[in-house]
Amino acid sequence: MPGQERYEHVLRFWFGDGDANVRVSSEVSSRWWKKSDAFDQEIRQQFLAEHEAIHKGQNELWLREPRGRLAYVIVLDQFSRNMFRGTAKMFASDARALAAALSGIEAGDHTKLGPDERAFLYMPLMHSESLAMQNKCVELFGLDHDEGAASSVAFAVQHRDIIARFGRFPHRNEVLVRVSTPEEEAFLRQPGSSF
Repeated sequence: MPGQERYEHVLRFWFGDGDANVRVSSEVSSRWWKKSDAFDQEIRQQFLAEHEAIHKGQNELWLREPRGRLAYVIVLDQFSRNMFRGTAKMFASDARALAAALSGIEAGDHTKLGPDERAFLYMPLMHSESLAMQNKCVELFGLDHDEGAASSVAFAVQHRDIIARFGRFPHRNEVLVRVSTPEEEAFLRQPGSSF
């Protein structure tokens, strides 16, 4: 499958076939946020080869176009979290996803994408354990003013506040074999402390 067909396949799988300028249906978006072994397996079966190709430098042409770069980011940032759930490997592509996202933002890709697409271009910033990236993420989400924007900003602020407080995401400590501080342990006992 040629490069554009391959990255469009990633985007169709993730966003569906609807108008990119309209928020996706709740049926589509619910798959993004709930844990599902079946969905994780579906992503692994369809996109593990793309993930490996990106890590071998075989999909660099995707980075030349906003939609290609978005697909590149989704494979590294979102699909990694599904394919490798519960292992340190789910975070292993974060730096590469962040670099691609920042390059896209600098190039103005976010101005050429629909609201849900923009959100996933920004997601590597939200997943970063850098306070500067978290602040940039809140700023970027704050630029949107459509119906889903307020909840996106609130979610970005929630992530930023955790990094501001702890300097990292405590819910990652176990899988990354990091020792939690007593304050982090107390935080992790609270409902809704992990994503």
